[in-house]
Amino acid sequence: MKRYLILEDGSFFPGIGFGAPVITTGEMVLNSGNGDYTATITDAANFGQIIAFTDPIIGNVGINQEDIQSLLPKIRGVVARNITDVPRSRHSQFNLADYLKLYKIPGITGVDTAALSRILLAKGPLKASFMDTADEHAFDQIRALVLPHDQVKQVSTKQPYASPNVGQNILVVDLGVRHALLRELSRRDCNLTIVPYNTTAKEILAFAPDAVVFTSGPGNPNDALLVAENIKELQGHVPILGIGLGAELIGLANDATIGLTAANHRGGPFPVREVATGRIWQTMQNHTYGIDRASVADTPLIVTHEDIRDHSVAGIRHRQYPVSGVLFYPEADPEPTDATQLIDEFMEMVAAARHHGEGVIAEA
Repeated sequence: MKRYLILEDGSFFPGIGFGAPVITTGEMVLNSGNGDYTATITDAANFGQIIAFTDPIIGNVGINQEDIQSLLPKIRGVVARNITDVPRSRHSQFNLADYLKLYKIPGITGVDTAALSRILLAKGPLKASFMDTADEHAFDQIRALVLPHDQVKQVSTKQPYASPNVGQNILVVDLGVRHALLRELSRRDCNLTIVPYNTTAKEILAFAPDAVVFTSGPGNPNDALLVAENIKELQGHVPILGIGLGAELIGLANDATIGLTAANHRGGPFPVREVATGRIWQTMQNHTYGIDRASVADTPLIVTHEDIRDHSVAGIRHRQYPVSGVLFYPEADPEPTDATQLIDEFMEMVAAARHHGEGVIAEA
């Protein structure tokens, strides 16, 4: 079935529909991940988005449970140059087209993704739609679309729940938590409590956690200022780790400025340099917004990691408190696994803070 991808700037791309034959609208973003399409489709940080994959072919390993990052896919559509409906992995439970159809998500293949990539790299995310026609009425509809500003509320758990273990008590604030993060923490014997995004600082401390993790998630950090205020209240009381959106909110909590990134930071692997050692890590990233580097100088934060491509902030740490954040995925699903050591370092920080009997560690 012939379908059209149309963009708010007037561009359109013909292709062949697959997945669910429905009309949909969302924010069009580019993902340059290599073979990680299942994790991307099910990542809550992609809520409401239409994902254009730069990989020349997707669907070749099907869909399997090990790669799924949330119970239900959160995206609005998939754009690909080519797909295959014959997975080559024995672990596959679905092929890509059937999986998308099951959750009423449309896809379009045969698209000139190189030309589409040039548009998105030049203009950033754009409103987009899958349509059966590319007439002026369709463009009027997409231009009139108002994107939501409550994405975190939409994806966060509504009630606290536990993932019991026997080690450190880690409270996870769900801004769009990925299964890979919960698995990595569980492998380190963490006793996990997962709570909604709007759990107050007072309610968090009532759980008596050894540390708090603010997860990755969707949307503009400036739309989640309530969470930033909670982080500000928690600093000095308990160690904190922020990932993706969680790291950006640590920045906001400490008066850093948040803005759109210049380069594409969705997919990977992207090289990141650890400032203190000069070590280069290959990382997976998934964010449109970032922490303005110049603004960090006037805050109690320091830059711990930078993206080699555009020298943007990839990691931060508080000068006084055991608070840190990274704008890439340390949980390493999909690979590479370079950054998993950050979770080990966080657990060491938690143990040190517990030894001191408080959340405050004096600056060295």
